[in-house]
Amino acid sequence: MPKQNTVKTYISGGIYHIYNRGVEKRDIFMDNQDYKVFLRFLKDILTPPLDSKHISKDFTLKGSTFKGIPRQPLNLYKQIELLSYCLMPNHFHLLIKQNSEKVIKQFMHSLSTRYSMYFNKKYKRVGSLFQGIYKAILVMEENYLLHLSRYIHLNPLKYTQDLTNTYSSYSEYLGKRKTNWLNTEIILSYFGSDLINKKDISSYKEFVEKFKDDSTSILGKLKLEDEN
Repeated sequence: MPKQNTVKTYISGGIYHIYNRGVEKRDIFMDNQDYKVFLRFLKDILTPPLDSKHISKDFTLKGSTFKGIPRQPLNLYKQIELLSYCLMPNHFHLLIKQNSEKVIKQFMHSLSTRYSMYFNKKYKRVGSLFQGIYKAILVMEENYLLHLSRYIHLNPLKYTQDLTNTYSSYSEYLGKRKTNWLNTEIILSYFGSDLINKKDISSYKEFVEKFKDDSTSILGKLKLEDEN
């Protein structure tokens, strides 16, 4: 079972369900560009940093031109691994593995700050965008992890029956899209193992879309209050 999300337990190698919503349940993604910007910020954090020779540019100061390196966003390549995600109009889910203790704090601070600055500038608003600090649940059981990934990928059913045409990692899990900053191997490795031994479940797609049991019965009281 997960640790309580109100008291965060940070461990190296831990897998966490992270989620947050817009303040006063407001939408935090207003159009397709907003979703894509959030994903680009994730990519910036999770992909190998660019070599300095590829990002240097000319600066002019008091008539003099010189080369310099623009300030780069936080990069946590290999320190944070994204296992799955789903972006919904007023909230998001991230399933991540942190390989360094407490690096998750840096990860969420950078992601939330950059996106809030982008959103407030675009929509000419001020103040907090998110409903307080993010929630983080430490996942401690393999069965819970599998059903949590299913729960995340089924979230868009509130709006559409086409789960592959959403802002989530489901298409990567079905092999329809390749994203090099997303790690699907940990979860997919369980299929064909003793943990998934039902005869009617032979693939991740069948597990997500045809598994007879409701994952919330496995996840217990997990409920994102932000979803309504």
